[in-house]
Amino acid sequence: MNAANASQNTEKKDDKNLKNIHIVQVDGQKISFLPNHNTLLECIESANIEVHYHCRDGYCGACRIRLDDGQIHYPNGEPLAYVGENEILPCCCVPNSNVTLSID
Repeated sequence: MNAANASQNTEKKDDKNLKNIHIVQVDGQKISFLPNHNTLLECIESANIEVHYHCRDGYCGACRIRLDDGQIHYPNGEPLAYVGENEILPCCCVPNSNVTLSID
């Protein structure tokens, strides 16, 4: 592989990683959801924003917060805990887009 091909491959990987970065706005503070964040909870905690939690697996529902805007998904399937309309469990979800969240 020559230097030009290596550069193009690196640029493609960087473009792909940039597409996976979403902005998470929590109570007015903006945070980047980075590829090293496994869940929204990890992202929020990285900004030193407190979210109550217990299990970190979607079983207890203690981390329930409001999704005001944007889309998320649960990569390991829907959580077992009850989730009301416009609520999410950040311990087990990731953003599909930029999201705006509210923590009570």
